Amino acid sequence: MKAAVFGAGSWGSAFAQILADGDLEHVTLWARREEVARSINDDHRNPDYLGDLALPPKVTATTDPAAAADGATLVVLAVPSQSLRLNLEQWGHLIPRDALVVSLMKGIELRTGMRMSEVIEAAGVQRERIVVVSGPNLSREIALRQPAASVVASTDFAAADRVAELVLQPYFRPYTQTDVVGAEIGGAVKNVIALAVGMAEGLGYGDNTKSSLITRGLAEITRLGESLGAEPATLMGLAGVGDLIATCMSDLSRNHRVGVALGQGSTIGELLALPHQTAEGVKSCFSVVELASQHGVDMPICLGVTAVVSGKASPEQLTGALMSRARKHERG
Repeated sequence: MKAAVFGAGSWGSAFAQILADGDLEHVTLWARREEVARSINDDHRNPDYLGDLALPPKVTATTDPAAAADGATLVVLAVPSQSLRLNLEQWGHLIPRDALVVSLMKGIELRTGMRMSEVIEAAGVQRERIVVVSGPNLSREIALRQPAASVVASTDFAAADRVAELVLQPYFRPYTQTDVVGAEIGGAVKNVIALAVGMAEGLGYGDNTKSSLITRGLAEITRLGESLGAEPATLMGLAGVGDLIATCMSDLSRNHRVGVALGQGSTIGELLALPHQTAEGVKSCFSVVELASQHGVDMPICLGVTAVVSGKASPEQLTGALMSRARKHERG
């Protein structure tokens, strides 16, 4: 059995390790850049993303998507969410028609408001073959084989169960789900909330402020998820509150780090110019608030983050706007 992982960033590389530590015979990483593929093949390392951590010998890399996909029984997609559609247009037809397709991406597509599984399905992959993995999965900790858990979700429980079987490791525990909507909404919106929490830290605010933002952010995630058909219990689990806590509080989280830098006075242009530092929330915030508007969902934190990212407000103004909102019932 062979797996192909499209996307040799932090999470794609760490997930390749998870698969290689199991029963799969071979794992091929598809990388955009030749130097990344060469480093993985020659040194078993991906220095741009995982520093000096060694990848298992079963992991090799290529820049040829056809070579990566050839013979794969499992195809994992780990490219930036906003580039997924273009990537699938270029090499989606190479995905074997009987392979399970795993999405590691956490975002909402700009302009369409589609979740990543919906983009994959629109590219011609049957819904029952699509599996979403989402949870508190900071890639460097997983690459260090520190214990972590995640949700493996698919509308076809057998597909979710098969992927869970392949990724189960002493340091990685999967839980199966059929609520794909909940898993994807939790994973996408938490990136936006993490920007807000990071901004609060950058402004010098303490744990009361950050805890308040996380909790009210969870309320926004749950409202949007429910409006789209997600099960509230999913958003109280690993793919919801678990992922939210990890992303909002860890220095390993890119969205958290970008938020801190914004709070300390950096501009979004300066941060976007940094190499290998994609923060999904910076782009997804726009699609999240558009989706919320379409469904009549109140998401003031996400709306405020979008204003800061677009240069229409400062982090200080975001704080003031949230604190001056009219009083309401906590569950309102």
